[in-house]
Parts: sequence; C-alpha cells; structure tokens
Amino acid sequence: MSSYRAEFSKTGTARYMSHLDLMRTMQRVFIRGGLSIKHTQGFNPHPHMVFALPLSVGCDSVCELMDFELLDDEAPEKIKAVLNKTFPDGIKVLSVYKPERKFKDIVWLAVEGQYEYDSGIDDEKLDALEAFYGREQIIITRKTKRGFGDADIRPNIYSLTLKREAPDTVRIDAVIAAQNPSLNPEHLVNALRQLAPELAPDFALFKRKAFLDKDLHIFK
Repeated sequence: MSSYRAEFSKTGTARYMSHLDLMRTMQRVFIRGGLSIKHTQGFNPHPHMVFALPLSVGCDSVCELMDFELLDDEAPEKIKAVLNKTFPDGIKVLSVYKPERKFKDIVWLAVEGQYEYDSGIDDEKLDALEAFYGREQIIITRKTKRGFGDADIRPNIYSLTLKREAPDTVRIDAVIAAQNPSLNPEHLVNALRQLAPELAPDFALFKRKAFLDKDLHIFK
C-alpha cells in the first residue's frame, strides 16, 4: 500500500463542478484507469481521498491537492498519465509525488482575481479601491454554521495589490488566510458590495495560484 499526492488544475468549465461532483469524478477516474485505490472498511466503503481545501464553485485553480492511497506501488509518472487520459475537460494532473507534509501546514493562499466594470474604472476609483482594502478593519456580514454573523476579514488579508489591466478591468493579487480561519476570495467582493457598493465590480473571477506555509513558501 502506497500514499501519493496529486497536484491538479481545475479551470474552464470544470470551475462550475461542485466539490461533491469532483469527488465522484475522482472515484470514477481511478476505476476507469485501473488504479487500485484503497477503500475504507464497513457497510459503505469509499475511496481513501483527502483534498487540501475544498474549492468554491466558480473559482479556477492551478494548485489543487489530493492525497490518496493505492493498494499497489505505482510510478508517479504512470499515475499522472493514467489519470490525465480519463479526466474530463478542465481537470489536469500537474504532478504526482509522495507527500512529506500534512495539509495542516497550509496557512496562506495566493490568489489572483479580475474585476470588470461595465462603465470602466478611472484613477480615482482605483485609488478608492486601494484605500478600501487598506482599512484597519473590514467588517462584513457572512454566513456561519450558526446562521449569519459579523466578522472582520482584514486580519485574514496578508497582502493585496491592484493593477488596472484595461480601461474596464482591474487585476487583484492577494495572499489570504487559507484555514483556521479561512477567507473565501469571494468575501473580497462581498465586502465591496456591503460596505462600498459604488466600488463593487459588475463581474469578478478568482483563481487559486498556490498554497503557502506559515513562512510563505509554496506548500507541496
């Protein structure tokens, strides 16, 4: 029995696949590829698969991580090739290797976003955006396990930069908290909608770029 970690991308139309659908897809891919994945014991056995952090629907990623166990020892390159032959469009294995660290060591998340404004964005509005994210507190109302509550998301933003890429488009690069607590990139937009609606984009899209440890090194 051998443990492996797969790094994969989930982009394009696959961004609209839910986490539950992704898990089901992974199960079918291993079966179709003839890879003997280990299953749990009991009345309803399921494959040994653990994902680093569930990805929100609508968000692209080029750094997703999944741990799994196989009953047979296989070469990582073979596993990568087999999985990529059976994955649907938008999902691609980037590498397969033996894990050395646990997912609990993930602290930060590097993300890239794109804000689009139908009426365009000028220097004054861009400056206002930068000032907004530079506030000492950004308290928003968000959903919790107990309903809805107020939370200050500012401590969960390590860094954030904005750059106008077109008359109607702003690129956002940020390092945000990955877990304990986590910050969904969508909350960066929700903060604008709640606290400064005049700065909120008409369309926003985010992409995960890398998982980082406490020292901001890329986690593998």
